[in-house]
Amino acid sequence: PSRLSHPPIRITTTITTPLLLTITTFGLLLKQSTSLLNPLYHFSRPKPFLVVTTTTTTSRSLVQTMSTNNGESAFKRARLDDAPSSKIIGTHSGSFQADEAMGVWMLRQTPDYRNAKVVRSRDPEVLKDLDIVIDVGGVYDHSIRRYDHHQRGYDEKFTPKKAEEERCTKLSASGLVYRHYGKDVIRSYYPSLSDDFVDLSYDKIYNTLLEALDAIDTGVEMVPEGVTTLYKDSTGLASRVGRLNVRWNEIDDATGTRPDENERFEEASFLCGLDFLSVMSRVVESDIPARGLVEKALTRRLDVDSSGEIVCFEKGGLPWRNHLYDLEKKHRVDPLIKFVLYTDSAGMWRVQAVTVEGRAFQNRLSLPKEWRGVRDADLAKIAGIEGCTFCHAAGFIGGNKSREGALAMAREALKRQEE
Repeated sequence: PSRLSHPPIRITTTITTPLLLTITTFGLLLKQSTSLLNPLYHFSRPKPFLVVTTTTTTSRSLVQTMSTNNGESAFKRARLDDAPSSKIIGTHSGSFQADEAMGVWMLRQTPDYRNAKVVRSRDPEVLKDLDIVIDVGGVYDHSIRRYDHHQRGYDEKFTPKKAEEERCTKLSASGLVYRHYGKDVIRSYYPSLSDDFVDLSYDKIYNTLLEALDAIDTGVEMVPEGVTTLYKDSTGLASRVGRLNVRWNEIDDATGTRPDENERFEEASFLCGLDFLSVMSRVVESDIPARGLVEKALTRRLDVDSSGEIVCFEKGGLPWRNHLYDLEKKHRVDPLIKFVLYTDSAGMWRVQAVTVEGRAFQNRLSLPKEWRGVRDADLAKIAGIEGCTFCHAAGFIGGNKSREGALAMAREALKRQEE
């Protein structure tokens, strides 16, 4: 609690063995997501398993209105109303996956299905009269609100990332729900967001979160055939949801019976919601407001250096990379940007190499080899530039005490490329 920005939190719950993992997971998310939960958080569902409140007031809403540094109301997240919808959402019973758990959560954020009841069954007679059904039934038909993806001949995919570059995965249940209701979810939380920003957010949220859920659920390998992965990642959302399924031999110590499968599904859907909110708030409240600053810096690049290959940001900490790639295309930038300058949280000026689009570690141009791994006075002497503080051993980033020094480092790297 001493590390959190809000008053101490009181947690009230009956802890049984099956819930220990869930509560531990929630605690980790709470630590990482205080911006989503501050200053109050209250979670409830038909059979609540965990309630977290502050000592002030409570609300059933997952989030409350938040302000952003730029003060623009369009980027403030709205409070959703508490009134439950009379409509009923259907999905399959049995073991659950992240796609239908996420799909249910997204539907419950829309006006039509807000806090709607969920019926889990594989019986067609049970499902046929429900208002909307996802991930079961063998039918995808938006006109009758049926969203399954298991039927023969199904080949629905999300909008291509680039022209004529098809997505690697078909849409799972969450992808289908997002295709038709994703913008409604965004508008529910950000009603003043412009249509252009909603569209941009819609694509970014899919690329960041939903595409992976689709690929995992539909069986798309993360690496090409013939490539062996060096390690297995079980920390992702799909894995965490999967671990909430009742184990074959699991018994609730308090009751002596198997845990309730539907309660576990509600926990899984809630967990998906936390991830969605985390990604959405980052995109809408941070990434989108930063776009204008990145574009401003890009259009003024010739004021920084005559090469046109260096940009300087007015503020540090901007999520600039993906915006830069998009804006280079929009403004037909040639040559492409090689370095960006900005200040870090301590006020040091950084010079960072721009990576090749689509690659995590390959730079368009790295800082000189002889600088790498050298610091302070030794680096200043080798580079012939005053104020140098460090150069990373991989050559992707360096530091200087002044803007002029950081700019000189970038210029020197460009000069050596020409040589």
